[in-house]
Parts: sequence; structure tokens; C-alpha cells
Amino acid sequence: MLRIGNVHLQSPALLAPMAGHTDLPFRLLCRSLGGVGLASTDLLNVHSVLRGTPKAMQLAATAPGDDPLCMQLYGNAQDPLPEAGVWAVDHGARVVDINMGCPVDKVAKKHGGSLLLCDVDSTVRLAERIVEAVTPRTGVPVTAKIRLGWDNTRIVGPDLARQLEQVGIAAVTVHGRTTEQFFKGNACLEGIAAVVGAVDAIPVIGNGDIEVAADAQHMMQVTGCDGVMIARGALRRPWIFAQIASLLENGVPMPEPSFQDKLGILLRHLDLILEHLDERAALHRMSSGIARFARTMGHVKGLKEGIRTAQSSAEIRQVLDFWQRRAQRGWAPRPVLEGKDAQAMRRQMV
Repeated sequence: MLRIGNVHLQSPALLAPMAGHTDLPFRLLCRSLGGVGLASTDLLNVHSVLRGTPKAMQLAATAPGDDPLCMQLYGNAQDPLPEAGVWAVDHGARVVDINMGCPVDKVAKKHGGSLLLCDVDSTVRLAERIVEAVTPRTGVPVTAKIRLGWDNTRIVGPDLARQLEQVGIAAVTVHGRTTEQFFKGNACLEGIAAVVGAVDAIPVIGNGDIEVAADAQHMMQVTGCDGVMIARGALRRPWIFAQIASLLENGVPMPEPSFQDKLGILLRHLDLILEHLDERAALHRMSSGIARFARTMGHVKGLKEGIRTAQSSAEIRQVLDFWQRRAQRGWAPRPVLEGKDAQAMRRQMV
């Protein structure tokens, strides 16, 4: 059990906010496969949600079964973040998170994100204003997602986390890289451990380079963090949360889904997109995501090309049905023997 403020999570494995990915259908897909303690929305611009723009409303949309839900807001000290925090609670958030770690230029150089790491005092005052607006009135905890610092000469993560705890932030998630690193190199577990050591009582969630369940177990053992947040690894393996929960709770590695099961997961994702979004979204999300997902499936070039070139959701369904029939007849793809995914699988088996 992991507790963030008054919110008790059934698993220490959390789905990260990811721009363009963590929409309602994907959150529901991950939850349906088990093991998700908390799932977050896409990054929400505070002005957009308060104006009620159609795009923001789509990003913030929720539904039965999408619980507990975290809404992540981004902005800076000049933006109405406290008001947006209250808005998030009124629209279903069980946790409100402040983005202090996004390295993308359009966020970090204008609106917040990692920019907030450059002025710790101002950022702590901003966090205090958000907490005061949200938590006393609603009881909903406010959390923060940070990086270690802007670059290796400005490592502020431990000091920032300590001060955020003092003003009422209920948990801190730390990505083990600097802004300058973006997603290059390896996440620094020593840096995450330093943040864990800097706080007194609030949970610290580790983030970065978790591709398989064994990575999550290793991060928690080495850093002492209370939970893990999975981002890009969930796009390849939306079942990773169930695998992490099984490994941490029972010490038993959960096997990978079969090839046929993975085809069923793709079909389930398609159905959820069509249920909650539309045909255009189904084509975009399935065609853009298949390359990453298929890395776990072996050599399936025909499957990837079939989905990428489909002109309708009906064609995608036909492609998946064709490959399922092949699998039912006993066909299985050749495994991928090299590359990042193969390395991750070897770690899973250790």
C-alpha cells in the first residue's frame, strides 16, 4: 500500500503523465490489465482548462473505472495554478500534480515545467499557494513531479523536495535526469536516493528507465523510494503494472502475455479509443503507437505495416483478426534477439 495524503493506492506502480499518450482510453487500457495504483492525465495547461477549450476538456476527460485519477497541471508563478487546481478537483481529480520536470521547450522555456527548477524559492511559494487553495477546502493532496535539476551544475532536487514537503506537498515524483539530459543517458539512481533522504515523511516516487518489472524492483531497492512511475515503458508494455505488483507483493515474476494476448490488447485499445474519442483518434493512436508496442512481439513487420497503412478502424480490426487467426493455427513470430527490448527482457528473467 502506498498513501498520498488521504488517498490509499493499491499498488506502488503509477502511470506517468505523457503528452500525447495518457488519454482516457490508454489509462483505461492500463487499468484493465491490472496493477495501476494511480494514473495521470496528459499535461494540462492551466489557462486552457479554466477556459474550457475542447482540447483541454478532452485531455481532462474521465469515466467510471478511471480511479484514482491524478490531473497534472503546468504553469508558472504568473499563471492561475491555484484556481486550476480547484478546477481539477471539481472535475474528478483525486490527486493534483504540479509539473516541475517537463524538459520540452514549449513548456520549460515559457510556461513552467523544468523552468521551475531554476528558482527554488519562487517555486516553493507557488506550491504553497496551490496547496492552500486546494487541500484545506477539498482534502485532495497536491504533489509535484520534478527532475534532479536543470543541469549537473544545478542539482536542486533534494533541497526542493525538502522545502516542498514543508509547505504541504504530499508526495514528490523525481525523474532521475536533469533537464539538459532530456531523455538521454541513464537515470541516476543516486540522485533519486538523495531526494528520498532529503524528506521526512512524504513518499518519493522514482521515475526513469523502467522497462520491465525487475527495473522497478531494482530502483526501489537501491534508492529506497516508495513507488515507481512508469512512462515510456508503459507504451511498450501496458501490462507492466501488473507485473510490478506481482513481483513486489509475491516475489513472483509474471510472464509476458502471449502473442495472441497482445493482439487482444491492441484490439481492446482500439475499442476504447472508439468508445471515448473518435475514428480519427483511433487511426492516429494505433498507427503511431504500433511500432513501439510491437517491439515486444517479435518480427511482425506485416502487422506493423498493416496497422500503419490502414485507412479506417475497420481495416485495423481486419488486420488484427488476420493475425489472431494465424496465432490460433500455431504460428508465432521469431523473437527479437538484439536491441533495447531484448536487453530489458533479459533483465526481467534475471
